[in-house]
Amino acid sequence: MFKHKLIFFITCLLFFGKALYSQSTKDTIYLMNGKIVPHHVYDTLLGAVTIIDTIKNKPKRIHYEWDQLYMVRYSNGFKRFYYEQDSLKHNWFTRDEMWMFMKGERDAHKGFTARGALIGSGICGIVGGMAGSFFSPILPYSFLALCGLPKVRIKAKTISNPAYVESDGYILGYERVARQKRRIQSVIGGTCGLVIGFGLFGILHNYYPSQINIGQIKIQ
Repeated sequence: MFKHKLIFFITCLLFFGKALYSQSTKDTIYLMNGKIVPHHVYDTLLGAVTIIDTIKNKPKRIHYEWDQLYMVRYSNGFKRFYYEQDSLKHNWFTRDEMWMFMKGERDAHKGFTARGALIGSGICGIVGGMAGSFFSPILPYSFLALCGLPKVRIKAKTISNPAYVESDGYILGYERVARQKRRIQSVIGGTCGLVIGFGLFGILHNYYPSQINIGQIKIQ
């Protein structure tokens, strides 16, 4: 009798322990932009994966369309892949190559700062703004148009695993996010620089020389 009770107790303990573990362990959603969302999956119907997140103490449903998803790894270890190589969908990479592409995106999100784009566009904005001309924005936003051209330097300290740089997929993913960050920082720097430049023009334009002599040429 005691033996049967012991077996029943152990069975109940294992059952409830597994239930508690499954509730405390979150699913993991891997997005195509390289971001990882650790959260319980609420629903997978109607072409999207749905989670319920609490924002300002209010539950809100967040939907991730299937084309935004690479994979969902559930708390029980099961993996469901949403990405597949398909030229008709412009999915040129294999699943392994896309995995490395996403790792490159993730490392660039974490480590690439684009300070050069921010500073360069800021200087262009200040110089353009100080001219006080209708054409002042041309200088900083020309910088914006060209900032994606220089080669992206992948610094060793921003790489989560040195072996990743052997993968073309990783490099392409890193460069994609790095160039996006350059453009964003260029917009911020150029806009702030223009504001500062126009402010300086308003303060200092009365002290500007009325004409500039360059050799025998006078510029008024």
